[in-house]
Amino acid sequence: MRVLVTGATSLLGRAVATQLRHRGDIVTVFQRRPSGLGVVEHLGDVADRAAVAAAMAGAEAVVHVAARAAVTGSWAKFEETNVRGTQNAIDVAREAGVGRFVHVSSPSVAHGGRSLVGAPAGSADPDRAQGHYARSKAQAELVALAANSSALAVVVIRPHLIWGPGDTQLVARIVSRARAGRLVIVGSGASLIDTTYIENAADALVAALDRAPLLGGRALVVTNGQPRPVRELLNRIVIAAGLEPPRLKVPYKVARTGGLAVEWIWEHRGREDDPPMTSFLAEQLGTAHWFDQRETRRALHWEPAVSLAEGFRRLHAWFEAEASGRSIPGPEQSEHSRS
Repeated sequence: MRVLVTGATSLLGRAVATQLRHRGDIVTVFQRRPSGLGVVEHLGDVADRAAVAAAMAGAEAVVHVAARAAVTGSWAKFEETNVRGTQNAIDVAREAGVGRFVHVSSPSVAHGGRSLVGAPAGSADPDRAQGHYARSKAQAELVALAANSSALAVVVIRPHLIWGPGDTQLVARIVSRARAGRLVIVGSGASLIDTTYIENAADALVAALDRAPLLGGRALVVTNGQPRPVRELLNRIVIAAGLEPPRLKVPYKVARTGGLAVEWIWEHRGREDDPPMTSFLAEQLGTAHWFDQRETRRALHWEPAVSLAEGFRRLHAWFEAEASGRSIPGPEQSEHSRS
């Protein structure tokens, strides 16, 4: 199958492109800077329709990973990449005769700030989604699903809190805050949350691509299916990095109110660095959010292959290798396949 993967410099995009290539698909990637993956690649911005069209020429399937996933920035920046970029990818796919389109979304598109306990996927709702990222991804998901047809099978996959060796989003931010003494426990730290190890997320996307003709129009949340208290997860990440677990605690209401104030300051001053707290981060750390995975696994014919314990073992080994100057295979280098 000839597959275009957008956003291939991200942790997830690299892993998906590599897995597809290893199993024999003809892979092309599209992103703003070189990926170094050793496949045909096009450089450009998903907001540039002509660049998207050039990259998608000849593709039979698309895995759309590209997105603005920052915690700061104006609404215009999120809308340009996440909404307009998705609309471009969908429009070009229809014009190019692409038959399968897997859109990467986020569980935050249906998260209004309350705890989610064994929740189903839920419907994307831009009016309830919290923050520019979640709202823009909710709009993008609606754009993608509206395009599902007998000619173009569109499947939405919402991986929840992806992490693993080399992660510059979740893991890097947690470790950076811990090193600076700014990592805090919001509330009691006992809220259960679920995460997704990188190889499991990539496997699920490939499964969605394979089963797209049968699943068109569906949105599925993907996780490891192993919810743990948020404090345990934070501790295991910072310990893997050789750091001390966080000791500071902030009440949930204080963290959320402070986060709202910080967001206002950051946006009005045009700051791009990570703020100490946001309302979205407070909700992610202070409320439960884990999902019923039974329907996802039935629909995709997929099971996560890497457990939390194995994932943290790999993360610890990666940090040790980084500290010693050695290199070990990351998810973009390892041979892994979906059973």
